[in-house]
Amino acid sequence: MKKATLTVISNTALTRDVFEMRLAGAERPLPGSFLEIGLDGFFLKRPFGAAGYKGGILTVYYRVVGAGTEAMSALTEGSELEALTSLGNGFSAEGVTRPLIVSGGLGIAPLKYLADCFAEKGIRPVFVAGFKSASEVILKEELEKICTLAVATDDGSTGFYGNAVEYLKRNPVSFDRYFACGPEPMLKGMQRFSGNGQLSLEARMGCGFGACMGCSIKTVSGFKRVCKEGPVFDAGEVIFDAR
Repeated sequence: MKKATLTVISNTALTRDVFEMRLAGAERPLPGSFLEIGLDGFFLKRPFGAAGYKGGILTVYYRVVGAGTEAMSALTEGSELEALTSLGNGFSAEGVTRPLIVSGGLGIAPLKYLADCFAEKGIRPVFVAGFKSASEVILKEELEKICTLAVATDDGSTGFYGNAVEYLKRNPVSFDRYFACGPEPMLKGMQRFSGNGQLSLEARMGCGFGACMGCSIKTVSGFKRVCKEGPVFDAGEVIFDAR
């Protein structure tokens, strides 16, 4: 965990309610780790997955869902934010040569950064990105440059008609490990699909560094904290039905 003052470089709307924010002032994070951003007038910091890092610029994606993220959407270039960075444990990709990356909704954010890291090693992942509809699709052009990309939408408005897990069941992919992030039903589906992977979980985090125990989940080896022992867990480790 590191304390940092981050400067907004850009804050751009990608869809009706999803924004890309680029920030200067953070050290390079591990793919799968996250940061907690503080906002003036709000007591608790907000957690966001590290979605990219290049030339000293950290990228995050967020959806406007409440007063805090609405305040974020109004921030302009040059605004300063207090943050805790390099939080949590990231993905373990050592020795992986045929990665499969699977996202649901804004779960695409930390996985985009993971795909960038594979690309730096000359590895081209298979990436299956699920969204509710065509209007919510983001990062398609960027991912097509570095991945073999398949887009799935719940309403069939673009790409495969169905979710990402259904796509994989109908379109077998050869992989040596998968990496997934998205809504819990999708992660449950991936766990049933294969135990040979890693899941990045989302949770309500009061502190972001393990002090409050508010994000505890049950695993095969007892209760663990999403913010401290996670957010990335081995696929067979999490007991979802106990949450």
